Amino acid sequence: MLIPVILSGGAGTRLWPVSREAHPKPFMKLADGQSLLQKTYLRAAGLPGVKEILTITNREYYFKSKDEYEAADAKAAIQPTFLLEPFGRNTAPAIALGAMKIAAKHGPDALMLVLSADHLIGNLDSFSTAVEIACHAARDDALVTFGIVPSGPETGFGYIECGDTLSTTPSPLRGEGHARTVLRFVEKPTREIAVEYLATGRYLWNSGMFCFKAGAILRELASHAPQLHQAALACWESTRAKADAKTGMLEIDPATFAHVPDISIDYAIMERSRNVVVVPSDFSWSDIGSWGAVSDLTRPDAAGNRVVGEAILVDTGNTYIQSEDRLVAAVGLENLIIVDTPDALLVANRDRVQDVKKVVEQLKLQSHESYKLHRTVSRPWGTYTVLEDGARFKIKRIVVKPGASLSLQMHHHRSEHWIVVSGMARVVNGEREIFVNTNESTFIPAGHKHRLENPGILDLVMIEVQSGEYLGEDDIVRFEDVYGRAAAETPENN
Repeated sequence: MLIPVILSGGAGTRLWPVSREAHPKPFMKLADGQSLLQKTYLRAAGLPGVKEILTITNREYYFKSKDEYEAADAKAAIQPTFLLEPFGRNTAPAIALGAMKIAAKHGPDALMLVLSADHLIGNLDSFSTAVEIACHAARDDALVTFGIVPSGPETGFGYIECGDTLSTTPSPLRGEGHARTVLRFVEKPTREIAVEYLATGRYLWNSGMFCFKAGAILRELASHAPQLHQAALACWESTRAKADAKTGMLEIDPATFAHVPDISIDYAIMERSRNVVVVPSDFSWSDIGSWGAVSDLTRPDAAGNRVVGEAILVDTGNTYIQSEDRLVAAVGLENLIIVDTPDALLVANRDRVQDVKKVVEQLKLQSHESYKLHRTVSRPWGTYTVLEDGARFKIKRIVVKPGASLSLQMHHHRSEHWIVVSGMARVVNGEREIFVNTNESTFIPAGHKHRLENPGILDLVMIEVQSGEYLGEDDIVRFEDVYGRAAAETPENN
């Protein structure tokens, strides 16, 4: 049994302003309309014999991830299951708890294929072949990592030095291709050292993808990282009782999870174990780690420009422009990255794209909302878009999915005026329950309990006008919520 495990997290700060804390890199849509998360899910679902895919992600991304999978329209036989982290704790804790969950359900010999949600992979036939080679080695209790055959002296990746070929792990498809022993893992090198690595033919890029038995990785954790293993085991025992068989979702216990050491699987196990092998892989691979990498996905024009959206270029060269809904005009520019979103614009020299993360650091220091949220924000029930925000007022466009409802809630400092643009709303307003039709409205005074529900089969679209002394999203008290969000949680709108 092979169970793909998708690790989906991380803010992707080098891809701001598209990637943000509440909408991280895996949810980024590429030019074909699919997100990186959807591509990873479909890639895993297309492997032979896969019937379950486990996603390990932050609990705040659960509903968005479910929506992404449903929109991806994968095989109906695939069961998506979720292990939800209360906060980030690096890859080793995530993989340890994932292994414990899989071992408890399917036994210690079940194979885990660990994939990152933000990788882009081409040549899926070659990927499938590499996975089969990895599975052969993993069935012999090896810890398998995937090494990418370098296309150049890249300094942005770690490397793996290969040793001898393992003749016992042939490809079942082509009768060729073997796993190799691993001599060592090395950090990101200088360009001069990277050139030397390529000349030897012994080095591969470290992809951060793995394959092993659930029981094998747990044994290695107990041997090489006993403190982490014991802490993860205690966390699992506190977590497993919360399993929801209907939704396939399991929330990790936050109190015990906080005691699990924050460390990557590379440092905790892969660099210490003597049972690690690597599968040399020749499929195209990118971790989409910067706007430069995103730019490379678009075909250039004769001047080296790449455009996603609509742009007018005059005497401009080697420039990438991405605009969601506005025309961008560029005159006399060279070697730039321009990314335009409804509420933020990035202009960067191509040679400095790694420094975009410094912008996010400054936004956090200023408590500027754009490091975390887009103007349009996804919620379990739909979306809201901030249309205008000023002193004592805020205007939002709210879209509620059919059959969905917001929590029963109350605000201390603001009143709300709701105008239905299309669809029908069922509204709880204080002691009354009313229906509000298209072109009708209702007023919610501060201090009134209220709830918004879409009882129809089409999207409910409405305009919300807030007014009051304080309009922060943390002015919310929840009384009931169908999505399990408690009043004590990190505040979020509706």
